[in-house]
Amino acid sequence: MVSETTLKLPIIDFNSLDLECKNPKWDEVKSQVIKALKEYGCFEALFDNVPLDLRKSLFVVLKDLFDLPHETKLRNVYEIPYYGYIGKGPRSPLYESIGIDEPNVLEKVESVEKTLWPEGYQSFSKAVQAFSENLSELEKIFRKMVLESLGVDKYLEEHMNSSSYLLRVMKYTAPQTEDEKMGVSPHTDGGIVTILYQNEVQGLEVETKDGKWIKPSPHSFVVMLGDCLYAWTNGRLEAAFHRVMMRGKEERYSAALFSKPKRGYLVKAPEELVDEDHPLLFKPFEFIEFLDYYHTDDARRHRIPLKAYCGLSL
Repeated sequence: MVSETTLKLPIIDFNSLDLECKNPKWDEVKSQVIKALKEYGCFEALFDNVPLDLRKSLFVVLKDLFDLPHETKLRNVYEIPYYGYIGKGPRSPLYESIGIDEPNVLEKVESVEKTLWPEGYQSFSKAVQAFSENLSELEKIFRKMVLESLGVDKYLEEHMNSSSYLLRVMKYTAPQTEDEKMGVSPHTDGGIVTILYQNEVQGLEVETKDGKWIKPSPHSFVVMLGDCLYAWTNGRLEAAFHRVMMRGKEERYSAALFSKPKRGYLVKAPEELVDEDHPLLFKPFEFIEFLDYYHTDDARRHRIPLKAYCGLSL
């Protein structure tokens, strides 16, 4: 029997790949991606287009960001609920996070910078925008591979144009004990794709189909399928359950790039993915409306809130 300590997520090398599919590795990597998604809903990605020095620069500015006074961080607000600052609470006493909408657009990041640092902090804007812009290339390659594998790549342009990015940066306070403490409870992400990167302090764990937990390495990008892509593929691929468990005396920082549908876009499976063997699983839904439900007490009572929200009884 394989022990939990030896379980590892697949590691897939995306270096030298681009959206033009010029690299002969494309089909091989695409096959690895789909295999990993069917088994785990996620995988670790090697992607040097986000250089190590940029990753280090990001964590430097993240520490400065979370060191700001609480009343300053509360200025991070958006029209869309749950996009801005989320402070520590009874369910997640170690966790706080800040959202940056459209982080790949410099002007958007500079607007956040001016809100939090009226005197300016250009290192913050430059690091966040460059990290997000470079990492979005991996997300686009990943999505193209998924649609190609399912034979629905004719929808790729629509899929890309109907989505945007949110960068959520997170800090987990050290619990000051070797006993494991819950940082974030098990869940799937509500968006399309999540790409997460953590500092040297581990905490992320991914659940396997048989209920074991895998700790990804702290040096790679973890690419996870979200609820919207789960619904759009009509259940051909499932979202990854994950959590954060903390121990020890070191704070943990992480950054997650989320792709998400734009306001007003209806998430619905293409007709090519619905047949007698694969009946429609979800009614069409609008992401922001689903997000409102996702954060309710009722949603928290369900392992998969999306099924409670718009699932079809079969």
